[in-house]
Amino acid sequence: MKKTVYESPLSSRYASEEMQYIFSPDKKFSTWRRLWVALARAEMELGLPITQEQIDEMEAHLDDIDYDMAAAKERELRHDVMAHIHTFGASCPKAMPIIHLGATSCYVGDNTDIILMREGLELVRDKLVQVLSHLAKFAGDYKALPTLGFTHFQPAQLVTVGKRATLWMNDLLQDLEEVEYRISTLKLLGCKGTTGTQASFLELFEGDHAKCKELERRIAAEMGFDGVTPVSGQTYSRKVDANVLHTLSGIAQSASKFATDLRLLCHLKEVEEPFEAHQIGSSAMPYKRNPMRCERICSLARYVIADAANPAVTAATQWFERTLDDSANKRISVPEAFLAVDAILNIYTNVAGGLVVHEKVIEKHVMEELPFMASENIMMDAVKRGGNRQELHERIRVHSLEAGRNVKDRGESNNLIDLIAADPLFGLSREELTAHLEPARYIGRCPEQVEDFLRECVQPVLAAHADALGRAETELKV
Repeated sequence: MKKTVYESPLSSRYASEEMQYIFSPDKKFSTWRRLWVALARAEMELGLPITQEQIDEMEAHLDDIDYDMAAAKERELRHDVMAHIHTFGASCPKAMPIIHLGATSCYVGDNTDIILMREGLELVRDKLVQVLSHLAKFAGDYKALPTLGFTHFQPAQLVTVGKRATLWMNDLLQDLEEVEYRISTLKLLGCKGTTGTQASFLELFEGDHAKCKELERRIAAEMGFDGVTPVSGQTYSRKVDANVLHTLSGIAQSASKFATDLRLLCHLKEVEEPFEAHQIGSSAMPYKRNPMRCERICSLARYVIADAANPAVTAATQWFERTLDDSANKRISVPEAFLAVDAILNIYTNVAGGLVVHEKVIEKHVMEELPFMASENIMMDAVKRGGNRQELHERIRVHSLEAGRNVKDRGESNNLIDLIAADPLFGLSREELTAHLEPARYIGRCPEQVEDFLRECVQPVLAAHADALGRAETELKV
C-alpha cells in the first residue's frame, strides 16, 4: 500500500493513543456539540423559548459527526464553526434554529481548547507520577552506592547513584507542581460574545444582567469547571496558551537533562538505558549499544522547548479584542507540544523502569580517582601527628601533579598513595594511607538525603496520585 500523504511522526511513531484522542477531530467536534447542548440547556432553564425535545435531539447526536458534510459545508461557507453548525443541524432539524444561539465562534473553539488542554495536562500529570515512581525505586536501591560526582564533567567529590537520581526527581516534582497549578487555575472562556461584552446575551435576556452571569455559571458547571475568565475580548487571553506550553517546556527541560546525564553515563559504561535482546545499535557497527531512547528524549525535548515560543509570540502580538493570526499557529503548536511531551514521558518511563547499573565499572572509576579525593583526609591525619599543614599541602599538590602525569602522559595507574607513602614528611605507612581509600567515607549524607527525600517529598506525591500508578504504561512503538 502506498503512502503519499505526510503524517506527523508524533502520531505515527511517538505519542500514545490516549493523547492523540484528546486532540483528535472526534474529541474536538463532539466537545463543540456538548458545549452547544450546555448553552441551550442553560438558556432554556433561564427562560428562553427552547424545549427539552430540542435538547434531547441534540444529545442523541453528540458523536455521529458527518465529516464529509462538514468538509463540503466548509468549502462552501469558508467557516469551520458554521460548517459544523449546519452539519449538527442536519442531524437535529428540530434543534437547528436554536443551535449556537447568541454565541460567537470562540464559544465552542476557545472553550473546547481549554477543556482539551486540561485533559492533556491531566494525562501528563499521571505520566509524571509514573516516572517518579520508577526513579524512586531506583534511588532507594542505589542510595548508598558511591559514584564519581562531576562538576564541569571533571571528577569531583563522591556522590551516590541514588542521590544523583534525586536530582532528576526534584526537577520533575517542580514540573508536577506546575502542572497541578495549571490544571487548578484553567478557566473556561464562558459566553462572552463577539468582543467580550456579552451584548448578544444581554439582548436575549432583555437586559437581565444576572441571567447573563448565571448562564456562564451553569455552562461552566456542566463542563466541569468552577468558573470562567472574568473579562475577555472575543477570545481568552492567549497568555493561557503561553503559560501551558511554558509548563510543557519545563517538563521537556527536565527530561532532557536526565537523558543527557544518561547519555554521558552510557559513554562511561556506568549506567545504561534498557537494551533489548534483538535491538540493533548500528546498521554498520554490530557491537554498538547506542543510547537511542535518551537521544530521542533530547530530540523531542528540543522541539518542545522551541515550540513554546509560538504561543508566547502570539500572546504578544494580538490586536485589541482579537485577530485571527493565532488560529493556524495554535492548531499546530498546542496539540503537537502535548503529543511531544507525551512521547517524552513514555520514553522516560520506559528508561527509568529499566536502568542498567554496572557496579564494577563504577567502582573502578571511583578507585582511580579516590586517592586525589582522600588527600585532604590524609593531610589532616599527618597534621594530627605533628606535621605542618601548609608544608603538607604543598607536598600533596606536587605529588598530585606527578600522579596526574603518570595517568595522563604515561597511561599508567594513579600512584599518588605510593608517592605519599615514600615521603617522610607525612610519616604514614602505605597501610595507613590505604585505610583512607574507603569510598563510603566520602559520600557524606547521600544515603540519608535519599531516604529523607523519598519519605518527605516523593512518597506523599505517589500516595496522592495512586490512581496514576494503576494506569497501564504506554508501550514504545519504536
